[in-house]
Amino acid sequence: MRDVAVRRCGALSLAGISAFVATAFVLQWLRHDLDWLDAPLSLYLLGHDGHVLQAAYVALAVALVSLGLGFYGGLQPTARSAAPLLLFAVSAVALIVTALAHSNLPGQPHTLQGFVHGAAAAATFLCVTVAMLVQSWRLRGDSRWASRSGFAMTLALACFAGIWIDAFWKGMPCGLEQKLLIVLIVWWLLQAAWWLVRLPARPRA
Repeated sequence: MRDVAVRRCGALSLAGISAFVATAFVLQWLRHDLDWLDAPLSLYLLGHDGHVLQAAYVALAVALVSLGLGFYGGLQPTARSAAPLLLFAVSAVALIVTALAHSNLPGQPHTLQGFVHGAAAAATFLCVTVAMLVQSWRLRGDSRWASRSGFAMTLALACFAGIWIDAFWKGMPCGLEQKLLIVLIVWWLLQAAWWLVRLPARPRA
């Protein structure tokens, strides 16, 4: 893949991630029916303005695939792996399912749709963080990216640990805990997309 195409993948990814962040951030203030500390992001998909967040989820899904394509094309063949691209693609599909399937409401009977939503959300978190880990590791094999591998791996490890902390530790409000994890993941994604946009020049032979 030519460098210009890699940079375009980064720009598309950066736009999609930014749209998701901006939408989710604004909805914390617009949705007066929800307590941002207690309500996970899934509840913002329901009710008024829910369709706006659904669109933002789709934009993020496109960004994930674009990010995977950008790194696959931007790394030299010896450092390239299809695994992160595949994992980003699976997480994108799972994210769209998460957006479209309604979550269970607190205090209400559980539904099949709620189960699908929960399973898809878990798959999204797991696949995207594993993709981040593998992609961070693969950066080591390319001289243009090796210096960034350490930071990327450290942040990816924090995100991977965060999904298990979020799953098993209930020491803070559910909404706050989940949103802090999302902030960490988005930080990695934004940084990675920016690196693609600012792709270093290829070393001269």
